[in-house]
Amino acid sequence: MKEIRTEDAIGHILCHDITQIIKDEKKGVLFKKGHVVKEEDIPLLLSVGKEHLFVWEKKEGVLHENEAAKILYKICAGDSDKVHGTEIREGKIEVISKVDGVLKIRKKALVSVNSLGEMMIASRHGNFPVKKGDKLAGTRIIPLVIEKEKMDAAEKAAGEQPVFDILPYHQKKVGIVTTGSEIKKRLIKDTFTPVLREKLAEYPTEIIGQVMPGDDKEQITKEILSFAEAGADLIVCTGGMSVDPDDRTPGGIRGTGATIVTYGAPVLPGAMLLVAYLDYKGRKISVLGLPGCVMYAKRTIFDLILPRVMADDEIKAEEIAGLGEGGLCLNCPVCTFPNCGFGK
Repeated sequence: MKEIRTEDAIGHILCHDITQIIKDEKKGVLFKKGHVVKEEDIPLLLSVGKEHLFVWEKKEGVLHENEAAKILYKICAGDSDKVHGTEIREGKIEVISKVDGVLKIRKKALVSVNSLGEMMIASRHGNFPVKKGDKLAGTRIIPLVIEKEKMDAAEKAAGEQPVFDILPYHQKKVGIVTTGSEIKKRLIKDTFTPVLREKLAEYPTEIIGQVMPGDDKEQITKEILSFAEAGADLIVCTGGMSVDPDDRTPGGIRGTGATIVTYGAPVLPGAMLLVAYLDYKGRKISVLGLPGCVMYAKRTIFDLILPRVMADDEIKAEEIAGLGEGGLCLNCPVCTFPNCGFGK
């Protein structure tokens, strides 16, 4: 690439787009990269303030911004069939989802690439649901040209795996264990299950049954194991999740032999969440103990956990602990979740 006077550019190839902005009328590309400058183009180029132009002069070891952008996209997506890239414009490519699922980001790799300078990858938050057609990330090379060795360094910094991946949802059979003697005896109306069914309906689920064991810990255990035997992939226990002596749900879940990932989360609403995995006849079944807030709060810890459960993205205790920063829902008058800071 070399810089020459615009008047001397006739016959040369532009190595970047030329943008024209006319207030309240137009903002767009006047001439695209690769355009061969003609004599009649000179007045237009001068009218947009281009007294000098950068024209392409290929040099060994130096990449045009669009060549480098292709490498950045490869770093982001690899050979994944779950995403696609947009057309390259001015050294920029956007990464677009081709499937519904949970976005996973290799954060250390992302930081490593962005720390190199002269290139950038900006993305939405990981561990959140995305839909087909959603923009996942934007990439670009900062200068018009960049040394090949810098892009080689970016590939090395990112590692062999792509920075982004999408875990698609899986069809799951769900069993609902509704605890509480007041529900079992029909003393009050069960207002929890309708909310639960509504949230589950957003994902590929089949509810195979609902039971009401009351506050009998052994019976809760028995019902969970019964759903496991019936082929449930996800078992959701509602109610009885506080530390009160007569709240027996956590003990009932423990009684199944399930591995407890966490009982408690630094999230409001949702502090009394229980996450467990039950190994049953070669299958790994997710078991959730949901606090009462899920019944009445618009967004809770359940909204952060459920997408990952549906994508078979195993939840770890340290990840739950990390939700403390961003774990406070502000109960905004108009809820914009997930386009807000909750859980991020």
